[in-house]
Amino acid sequence: MLTTRKSKERGHADHGWLNSYHTFSFANYHDSAHMGYRSLRVINEDRVAEGRGFGAHAHRDMEILSYVLKGKLAHKDSMGHVEVLGPNEIQKMSAGSGVVHSEFNGSETEPVHFLQIWIEPKSRGTAPSYEQLKFEAEEKLNRFKLLASPKPVEGAATINQDTSVSVAELTPGSRLTYPLESKRHAWLHVIHGEVTVNGKTLQSGDAVAADEEEALEVVGQGAENSEVLLFDLA
Repeated sequence: MLTTRKSKERGHADHGWLNSYHTFSFANYHDSAHMGYRSLRVINEDRVAEGRGFGAHAHRDMEILSYVLKGKLAHKDSMGHVEVLGPNEIQKMSAGSGVVHSEFNGSETEPVHFLQIWIEPKSRGTAPSYEQLKFEAEEKLNRFKLLASPKPVEGAATINQDTSVSVAELTPGSRLTYPLESKRHAWLHVIHGEVTVNGKTLQSGDAVAADEEEALEVVGQGAENSEVLLFDLA
């Protein structure tokens, strides 16, 4: 069974310096029908103006992933990490027992466009941790590139949950099949472009939940490349 979540149905907040779309309930946007999906709690599509950002604030017991689409994201945290994240990188922060961090646009002249993802952990109170991994654009071209995994995998971040996260960029007409094991679920988010998923047409910002499906067949549509983010969930 496939359940579609259309981009236009997402929550939206425009603060001037921050333009944000919320797939699930977040901050002042509340929709009891969209509180998350399985362990996936947040997908925020954020555009932050040059020189602006989120000041130091605390998190605990959450797996937080950031994926930059355009621009630079500057990160600083209480574990001592001071980093800049760009496209084709994955950043993971396991908040665990508690961490304080800030996220700012790393440029004074250009906005930054990124996805922030929260995944509920399988265990609480663990030691906080941080990973940032870069990959080549070719690694996601017409194939699924693993970004995060519950088990250590070279080139992917390790998260404290039975969830894996993959990204793929599809050229027009290309076809990818992602098999789902028994009793697994999937959430596919279209970062940009147009695809069909098991025959359903999705466009930028749209998403689909897959329950009791044996596989997802993703086909690139339109005249330009498309990019999708796939969550494989217990």
